[in-house]
Amino acid sequence: MKSTNEKSTMKATSVKERLTSRMFLLLALSSISVLLLITVFIFLQGTPLIAKVGLINFIFGMTWAPSQGEFGIFPMIVGSLSVTLGATVLGVPIGLCCSVFLTEFAPKWMRTFFRPAIQLLAGIPSVVYGFWGLLFIVPAIRTYLGGPGLSMLAGSIILAIMILPTIISIAEVSILALPPSYKEGALALGLTHWQAIYRLMIPAAKSGIAAAVILGIGRAIGETMAVIMVLGNAVALPQSILDPVRTLTTNIGIEMGYASGDHQHALFATGIVLFVAIMLLNASAQFVTRRK
Repeated sequence: MKSTNEKSTMKATSVKERLTSRMFLLLALSSISVLLLITVFIFLQGTPLIAKVGLINFIFGMTWAPSQGEFGIFPMIVGSLSVTLGATVLGVPIGLCCSVFLTEFAPKWMRTFFRPAIQLLAGIPSVVYGFWGLLFIVPAIRTYLGGPGLSMLAGSIILAIMILPTIISIAEVSILALPPSYKEGALALGLTHWQAIYRLMIPAAKSGIAAAVILGIGRAIGETMAVIMVLGNAVALPQSILDPVRTLTTNIGIEMGYASGDHQHALFATGIVLFVAIMLLNASAQFVTRRK
């Protein structure tokens, strides 16, 4: 039989556990509530303009002239996709190679140094990246490749650097999570170290690597401050990677300060398009990760 003191201790422990679980539940619900409030606010502000202009005209319209009642965001959608694609093409191979190097080739002292340094990249304010790009990347493009320098290429380079921490960290964790028997079995069958990596380990970790790429794309498509400074912000379809472009995020950042009426509602409607795109990307990353 349990003593009275033991029963009281167990009862007190049970009460503490229930209070702790409910506290964490409350915190989780508060986070979800904030997201829900933001979502409702954006949709309430932007939906009337989409209904007024028409979804097709809003998304595929070629003219953005709020003073004349023209609210077409297609050039900015193309700009966002182009810059994000450029950042993906530049950043993904570098990030994947860095993650493979850190997991398979780097000595311990080097991993100890590089991992915090890579994580530190994620903590640098985006305006610092933009300022650095304005001082170094834009003049280099203008000097060696021509054009104004403020261009889609400059934005892609900046975003490629900014998404590296996300891609490297998640891809590295995915490779490290593989059972050691995979690599040992490959080496025992006569494969070289490099063959074991690119024929077995990378394909085995492809779900985590794909999730890293998707999250990196979401990070790139949602960036604002850095790309405002280096894109040139011209509302036109780009003809080459050296042309200035404007993305959806930079359009909101530039014009929200003085917008009013339908103009302001159009910017919120642009936010709806961004919100849906990023939510789809995050959902895709979750699906790819859980599928494996």
